[in-house]
This record gives sequence, C-alpha cells and structure tokens, in this order.
Amino acid sequence: MKKSSTPVQEPPATAASRRPTPPPAWQPRTAAAPLLPDSEPYRVLGTPAAAAADPALLLRLYGELVRGRRFNAQATALTKQGRLAVYPSSTGQEACEIAAAQVLREQDWLFPSYRDSLAAVARGLDPVEVLSLLRGDRHTGYDPYEHRVAPLSTPLATQLPHAVGLAHAARLKGDDVVALALVGDGGTSEGDFHEAMNFAAVWQAPVVFLVQNNGFAISVPLAKQTAAPSLAHKAVGYGMPGRLVDGNDVLAVHTVLGEAVERARRGGGPTLVEAVTYRMEAHTNADDATRYRDDSEVAAWRAHDPVRLLERELRERGVLDDEGAGKVAQAADEMAAGLRERMNADPVLDPMDLFAHVYAEQTSQLREQAEMLRAELDAAGEPR
Repeated sequence: MKKSSTPVQEPPATAASRRPTPPPAWQPRTAAAPLLPDSEPYRVLGTPAAAAADPALLLRLYGELVRGRRFNAQATALTKQGRLAVYPSSTGQEACEIAAAQVLREQDWLFPSYRDSLAAVARGLDPVEVLSLLRGDRHTGYDPYEHRVAPLSTPLATQLPHAVGLAHAARLKGDDVVALALVGDGGTSEGDFHEAMNFAAVWQAPVVFLVQNNGFAISVPLAKQTAAPSLAHKAVGYGMPGRLVDGNDVLAVHTVLGEAVERARRGGGPTLVEAVTYRMEAHTNADDATRYRDDSEVAAWRAHDPVRLLERELRERGVLDDEGAGKVAQAADEMAAGLRERMNADPVLDPMDLFAHVYAEQTSQLREQAEMLRAELDAAGEPR
C-alpha cells in the first residue's frame, strides 16, 4: 500500500499543554522545630538538676555575683559623687554578665554593650580602666586586643556586626576563636541586629548573641517593641537555634551559654540566647524609672534576685554558711574600697594623646595640628 506523503496533523495546543513542568516540591533549607526555643525559660536552681552541679563552680559563681553586685553599687555611688559622668547599672542582671565572662576561653572575644561594664570586669579587666570611658578620660580605657574585649558600645547593637565580622574572619583563618556579643532587648529593634543575625547564620560564623531582656528599652516596654512570642523566637527566621533562659539563674545562663559557645567552636554556627532578667535600678543616673514602672513590679523581681537565688541553693546544700558568706562579702568590700580610692585620684592627662590613637600612621594634617598644640603648651608652660 502506498504511504501518504501528507504530514500528520498535531492536535492544537491547549493552555494545559503549554504549562511548564513544575519543579520539585519546595523544601525548607533548615527544619524549624530544632531551632525553636522552649516555651518556658530554662531553669536549674531550685530544681533537681541543680544537685548535679559542681559545688566549686557554684561557689566561684557566687563570689563573682557578690563582687559584681558590690561593683554596681560602688560605681553608682561614684556617679553621685561626680567621679563618673554616667553609669548604666546592671544590678539585677549580674547573672548574665558573670556567666558571659565565665564561659569564654582566653582566646575568645567579648563584645559588650554600654551596660556591660561588669562583664568586662568579670573577664579580668581592671575596674578603673573599664570605667574610664564613663568618666570621660580616654577613648576606651583599656587595650581591646590585650584582653579580647571590644570597647563598650554606647550606640545600640553596633557591636553585633563587629562581633560577626571578627568571628567570620577567625573561621576563615582557622583560628579557634568564638565571639560572644551582648545586647539589650532594645537593641533587637535596630537594623544592626538584623544584619548581624542574618550574616552570622548564612556564613555560619562562630558567634553567640546574648540578649539581656530586662523588660525596658529605657522606658519603652518590650510589648511595644515586638509581637514575637519571645525574642529567642527571632532566631528561627534566620536559621539558627534560639534558647530561652532564666537570666537570674546564673547556673542556667552558664549552662546555656556554655553549650552555645562550644557549639560555635565545633563549627555548628551561631546561637541566639534570650535571658529573661530585670533592671532593678534606673536606666542611668539621668533616668526616673518611677515614671514608667511601679514599685510593686520591682519588688516582685527583687524576690527573684540572682544573688539570693544562688545563695539559697548553696545554703540548702550545706556548701555555704555565714562564715563563708561573710568572707565573700568582705572580699567584695575590699575590691570596692580599692576602686573608690583609685577613682578619687584625679587622672594625669596628656593633651597630646588627642593625636595618638586616630590613625596607625599620622597624616600630615594631624602632625601639623600636633605641632601647633605642642607649641601652645610650651608657651603656656604646661607640663607634659
């Protein structure tokens, strides 16, 4: 039979036949459930889990807490005496400050906010040098590279991208370094917070973010900053774990931060830790906290004081008695007396320091200005 040369007619194309083949079903890059924080803040003190804690660790933390409380009281007094221009007290938040300093190794970096003077002191810095910025003497008061403590950051959250950058650089170089960055709840409303979190998660930087949620950004309550279930829940949107912890339980904070730091050190990436705590004193000496919170609220939180919580645990376990507590208090008083004496001495200032820490190598303009000031000082007979 002769074959027809007429081509076969294809059926007209329909809308359905023109549709492209759909891609495979979308899958999330990271499972959300493991990143979610607990529904309640993690606690250890007052629970059966506290019985397994090392007594030596508890006593060391207690000594640091008492010392920290005394440091806060002395710094506040120095402000009233005019020796400090301002002091943002961390009274009530000492457990966060102490734990943050204690979980770091020598090579690790701490990135504090303006309220974290105590964390720097607990890291081993000279209290007078830490307070130098707040008395207006020098740019920082201490060498950040020597102590692995970044300058106290007054602008909200600007230290967070710096922490991520340092941690990312350390990872690229293969250095065994973890950065721990502290920020308040108010700082989580800043763009720097978002940028730091996103960069850290994408690049798996070895950094831990500790948000000290003390309830207020100066006078703005947390409810007017976020509608999230908790600040720790924000971690999920960036692809990192979020942890929620009782910020007045020093052992709980120490445990959670310690796990997060070691996770980062092993290459597990960043963690966001929200510590629920309370600022018992005013924002600074220039603030009137009675305008935005009731005394009954402060009293309720004083009953959950971090120093009392740990002392109660130690006494119930028979690890601490009146004599031991007295020795700790005496050591804290001696620290405060030394700080007070040294802060009462007027610092010796050299005007030429204005030019010493601007550039690694002075520009011609700076050299010219330095010569002008030196000539003026010599003409006035000012000692240098």
